[in-house]
Amino acid sequence: MTQPPPPPPNQPPDPQGGFGAPTPPQQPPQEPGYGYPQQPPADPGYGYPQQPPAQPPYGYPAQPQPQQPQQYGGYQPQQPVQPPYGYPTQPQQPYGGYPGTVQAPVAAPGGKKLSAQLQIVIAAVVAVVLIVGVGIWYANSESGGGKDGEAKSSAGTSQGTSQGGSGGSGESKGTGGGGSEKPPADTQAKLTFQVPKPAVPDVTDVSGSWITDKAYVKTGINSIVGYDLAKGTPLWTLPLVGQICGVSRHVTADNKLPILFEASKRVAPRYYQQCTEVGLVDLDAGKLLWSTSITGGSAGDQKARFGEITVSGKTVAAGGNDGGAAFDVANGNPRWKPQVSDQNCYDMGYGGGAGLVAVRKCGPYDSQYVLIQNIDPMTGAPVSQYKMPTGVKYASIVSTKPLVVAADVGDSADDGSGISDFFSLDEKTGKLKAKITADADQYAGRCRSTKVESCTKVVVNGNRLYVPTEEHEGSTGEYGDETNELIAFDLTTGRTAPEKADAGDKYTLVPLRMDGGDIIAYKSPPYDKGGRIVAINGVTMKETLLLENPADPSINDIENSFSPDYSEILYRDGRLFMSAMMLSKPRASASPDDKEPLVVSYSTK
Repeated sequence: MTQPPPPPPNQPPDPQGGFGAPTPPQQPPQEPGYGYPQQPPADPGYGYPQQPPAQPPYGYPAQPQPQQPQQYGGYQPQQPVQPPYGYPTQPQQPYGGYPGTVQAPVAAPGGKKLSAQLQIVIAAVVAVVLIVGVGIWYANSESGGGKDGEAKSSAGTSQGTSQGGSGGSGESKGTGGGGSEKPPADTQAKLTFQVPKPAVPDVTDVSGSWITDKAYVKTGINSIVGYDLAKGTPLWTLPLVGQICGVSRHVTADNKLPILFEASKRVAPRYYQQCTEVGLVDLDAGKLLWSTSITGGSAGDQKARFGEITVSGKTVAAGGNDGGAAFDVANGNPRWKPQVSDQNCYDMGYGGGAGLVAVRKCGPYDSQYVLIQNIDPMTGAPVSQYKMPTGVKYASIVSTKPLVVAADVGDSADDGSGISDFFSLDEKTGKLKAKITADADQYAGRCRSTKVESCTKVVVNGNRLYVPTEEHEGSTGEYGDETNELIAFDLTTGRTAPEKADAGDKYTLVPLRMDGGDIIAYKSPPYDKGGRIVAINGVTMKETLLLENPADPSINDIENSFSPDYSEILYRDGRLFMSAMMLSKPRASASPDDKEPLVVSYSTK
């Protein structure tokens, strides 16, 4: 591997200079990976018995930690002011160059009128506030509002320097529409098939599902199975030597999928094996093209254990506490392997897709810090890097191009979401463009904190980040009418866009993926309605109905058993697939009618 270049100015030096460095022996491992029984991981994955996770599961609040003010590039962030649900955050500095007006009070509490003298005093105070406010705004409007390269933090307020976009605000609306998903003549769907859950001896993670032109593919028990799109009958089954313990969120252009799997089958009472095997699956043919393992790092001459895997271009990258490694997509030959680090650094994992970004943890155990490094997929050499603020223990990659990182700064997101802030970075220079504070009580995006590529309910396109709000009271104020909205943030300025998408009373919007300039979203329904799939224009935020499920109670009960927080939801070309992510041994008292399916499919075809 080539020697990496020095870090950019004002960035900390790369302690290792390469990638895949493991946790040193004196540093307790953060996440040993699937199947490591001797020392339970900090975030062992779904179903790890008895050991409580370091990061609480979704829906359970974490223990609040004292929040310390952090410095970001020399800038002391102000306390953000959050807007009401469903409305874009109001900027502290107004759009268009004019400060907002302030209304003077005209009545005292209890309905009594203010005296003329008091009104004069209040009017004078308001005038002073306006003058000072205009002065502050005018000063901050010069040269992008601060020093070169400096970015500001807020919840949708002024962010960083204004570059490009329309008008004088520095915002860029990007593109909307142009997606391939079009509404059918009849959007009413029907239940097409169900796949029963296989029997398991213990809690088993079966995360992972994909759609190709030929099949719906789902992780199984020691296998991957391809199902007929219309009938749900198995087209092929790929047996593996052990259970899948990690899958890529991305596939190659020709439907090749990187996976991690255990080296042997699980045998009672030890239901987890080491996650050491790396492979590439042809999703069209149902074949394992190659598989390999690698030694090095803290594993020494033993097989390195990995926690997650991804792909970018011609490179498969796997990360974990034993270090990071990369492999050639064509044949599995290693591009780099875990290395012993003198600087207490290791790769927690990688974000893939359009680019390849490493998340590295460095430093002694009591003063660790996290680096975000955009790297060359062929060599592992860093192109740029950004040091995350103090108080960040983990980071997740939402998108590699544009580069967007999610983190929980100072453990301030106490709802288990793993997100307090989004960081928009320049992937070429590593500079912070915008820091977007997303109050966990208001926004519903989620990331598994110890997983680098695990975020859900957030999508990125062009220059916009789309995040849904949490559910809140609907227009009637009655129980059961809860709803939410989808909010857009500009990645250059950090400001909220004026347009938003409303789910409507009793429905909740869950963004799934981008389709051109459209957001494909699932609208989780009330108990007596069927769910919907909609395409939302990324600029106008207007929705188009693509599919609506039946409202029949028996069918609706099946759909409602797949919670968007704990299920995988895929839509493509008029077909909706919902699948379980976790399996457990059925209760002895469970009747056949109580059994929920592994997969359910609906279709307008």
